[in-house]
Amino acid sequence: VLPCGAGKTIVGLAAMAAVGASTLILTPNTVAVRQWIQEIADKSTVPREAIGEYTGEVKQIRPVTLSTYQTLTYRKGKGGVFPHLALFNERDWGLIIYDEVHLLPAPIFRVTADIQARRRLGLTATLVREDGRAEDVFSLIGPKKYDVPWKELEAQGWIATADCTEIRISLPDAERLAYAVAEERSKYAVAAQNPAKLQVLDELLAKHQSDTVLVIGQYIEQLEAVARHLDAPLITGKTPVREREKRFAALRSGEIRLLVVSKVANFSIDLPDANVAIQLSGTFGSRQEEAQRLGRILRPKAAGTLAHFYSLVTRDTRDQEFAANRQMFLTEQGYRYTILYADEVAAYEPARTPTGEP
Repeated sequence: VLPCGAGKTIVGLAAMAAVGASTLILTPNTVAVRQWIQEIADKSTVPREAIGEYTGEVKQIRPVTLSTYQTLTYRKGKGGVFPHLALFNERDWGLIIYDEVHLLPAPIFRVTADIQARRRLGLTATLVREDGRAEDVFSLIGPKKYDVPWKELEAQGWIATADCTEIRISLPDAERLAYAVAEERSKYAVAAQNPAKLQVLDELLAKHQSDTVLVIGQYIEQLEAVARHLDAPLITGKTPVREREKRFAALRSGEIRLLVVSKVANFSIDLPDANVAIQLSGTFGSRQEEAQRLGRILRPKAAGTLAHFYSLVTRDTRDQEFAANRQMFLTEQGYRYTILYADEVAAYEPARTPTGEP
């Protein structure tokens, strides 16, 4: 268990080298598969022709094969067989690496733990689940071997220093009425999509014009409106994989400095120069998601620049209540959230270095 950006992929490569046997690597999505392939080709002696991709687009099984949880658990209907899973079960894998292993206890993904292998390795930054099944990982693949506090690696310089800020924003009168009359299960959606967040977003972006920024949210309509307002590229689950790769590559190269993303960017996306994340909405009170989103900006920065994580929250609503739960994992890791109110943002000046210099 290592923080985002601390080198879990390198740990996986070292395990592969030590085992020296056929390896299956399972990841959350196709973009992550291709990032792993690039890392294996770049940082190991495994020939490129020995590395296979088995996804919705490509079907290759080679000595080192990378796939996704979704691909292996695909079936035509509930109760049907898993055709791809059966194919992988026929092979004698020397090692299976479960990337983002906290996903494994999900009812559908846990069937991948049945694949026969001599050795199993799980990698994650956040061994936490809201359904209480996090410890199922131990029975599915084995005991936890290593865990290090995030702040310990930050102090050693292995991950970036991050400043976390919660900004509380009032609901406009019209939305306040909609919130009051909404069914209980709909109240969070009304509060999380508070249109007043847009003004605060603009103010924050004005203070981070020279930075590489991710604007992250849960609700597609909200993100589409924000992308139009900012004239910024958008990545959601509907964005084709090739287009996602192009937009992530443009952010890495510096061609663009601002990207609006949905929860598809929560896991396994390597964006080393991103140093600001602004969260508009999330998956209710998910501690795992909060930590993973902070993790998008924790790659060490060449100039020692401070990373900034902002959570825009509608005050005195379910949005604020869920935000408190979302932050629990990170506060347990030693992070502290500064609380600002919307009318204080104009005078706020983000620090540029861990010592607090502007």
